[in-house]
Amino acid sequence: MIKHLTTYILCFFSLYLLIPTISFANKYQDTLYTVKTIVLDAGHGGDKPGTRGAISLEKDVVLQVALKLGKAIEAKIPGVKVLYTRTTDVDVELYKRIEFANDKKADLFISIHCNATPARRIRRRNSKGKYYYVTSQNKTVRGTETFVSGFGRLGEQDAALRENADILLEDNYQENYQGFDPNDPGSYIVFSLMKNQYRDKSIRLASFIQEEYVKSGREDRGVQEQSLAVLARAGMPAVLTEIGFLSNPNEETFMNSEKGQAEIVDNLVEAIKAYKRQVER
Repeated sequence: MIKHLTTYILCFFSLYLLIPTISFANKYQDTLYTVKTIVLDAGHGGDKPGTRGAISLEKDVVLQVALKLGKAIEAKIPGVKVLYTRTTDVDVELYKRIEFANDKKADLFISIHCNATPARRIRRRNSKGKYYYVTSQNKTVRGTETFVSGFGRLGEQDAALRENADILLEDNYQENYQGFDPNDPGSYIVFSLMKNQYRDKSIRLASFIQEEYVKSGREDRGVQEQSLAVLARAGMPAVLTEIGFLSNPNEETFMNSEKGQAEIVDNLVEAIKAYKRQVER
């Protein structure tokens, strides 16, 4: 009986200690997160062209879309500032892309890419019986997909969260974080909650993006978690969206056209609007 009583007391005491931390975490999340700054990342660039289509390179297509998207966001979503990891044909190392977003304390990071099916070498035999090899690529695969950082890389986000935390805690410290002690080990539960929150919010944004693509008649390849270096150290919700297959002639033509790019931009803007409405409620 005494053993059970001791257990109940310990559980109650632990819960009593945990409640302030949970309350702080909820307050931290509720008061902190609004979408004010978005970093757009046009994949590849410079001597890293990305995937190749018959008439275009990934680095060029995604840069055109990113620049148009940035202008559309600032025109259609009041109060949101857009920053870019690149605005010209230059290569930016992957770690510097997300480092830039972390340094700017961005609220969202969206990396834009084009997809392609892998090329395969196939052995064939000519009329004289001699074998030769040709490169073959499945050009029928099409559709859009959006990635978030997979579980395998969640631990890599800790440094960015810690680095951003000092700055976040300095802003309106007395108003928003009364009595919070950054040296209190219990407080670091908040960082774990934030990390999971970023993953959840990333999936939420990715889902909205895919829903908008589908509304326009694009084939849905879904939301996927993958260990992508460009997203791994993000201290904010972050997604990588593949806007179509350059290996598919029809999709390549679509992504290079004014109409196609305008549709993709509209899809992404509407997804950001829907996401913003939901998380800022």
